[in-house]
Amino acid sequence: MFRGDEMGHDINREAELSKLVEAIVRDLLANATKEKKECKKVLFIFCDSSAHERYTDSLIQLRNEGIDYDFLFLDGETSGWLGLHKIESTNGTKVLAEDEFAPAPLELPKEYEAIVIPEIDLDNIARISLGLKGSIKAEIVFAALVLEKSVIIGEDVPGIKRSDRRTLKRVALPPAYQKLFIQYKEELKRMGITFIKQEMLHEAVLEKIKGISVVSRSINKEKHFHGNVLTAGWVDSQLKRNDLLIMKKTALITPKAKDMLLEKQIEVKYV
Repeated sequence: MFRGDEMGHDINREAELSKLVEAIVRDLLANATKEKKECKKVLFIFCDSSAHERYTDSLIQLRNEGIDYDFLFLDGETSGWLGLHKIESTNGTKVLAEDEFAPAPLELPKEYEAIVIPEIDLDNIARISLGLKGSIKAEIVFAALVLEKSVIIGEDVPGIKRSDRRTLKRVALPPAYQKLFIQYKEELKRMGITFIKQEMLHEAVLEKIKGISVVSRSINKEKHFHGNVLTAGWVDSQLKRNDLLIMKKTALITPKAKDMLLEKQIEVKYV
């Protein structure tokens, strides 16, 4: 009789333990699902599979703030055109690649809070500015803007593709193309696209997604010109690439100085 009661207690304890384990597992799964849903994600679009290495510290800071990210690598010239290709995604912190059986680029921004393009070229910036498609970057940015998602682009870029730089052995656009590039950049700013220094991309992401205020380090690169005639000599000695030049509206700029401003990609602000 005693042994039967003891066996009955053991069965009851096992049943209670089983229920307890089941409840714990359910809670863990529910919390994991909740955390996964609450985790904000951004998509980084890189020109090739080695371009992300310089952003390792920035990516670590995003992870520390609870923001996840995926990569899209566009290796080679053919990846710049859609053709019959679409986009494939893998699990985890995803690396995206082209594949004919995968979702189209137009659908990609749906699952991301922001699209980050550290480096953009003249071809893509022109397509985006004019509302044209035909390339993966243009397609994704179009969809992101329609969905009212944040688009963040690195501003200190030469405007020429990595593959073109390797082929043509040139690291910057000629002045005429630089002028076009700057004009298209201003158009994209008016469309709501954020341009920021490449080293500050993660700060722009934090500001857009979590409302964390960005303390701009670019203020140190502001240069003021108080004279009446801006010369090439002053530009050459006082300004560095991607500086911000602040000058009065009545000041004149010599033709050679204008060319140097384009070459150095200097933004001019009149006050």
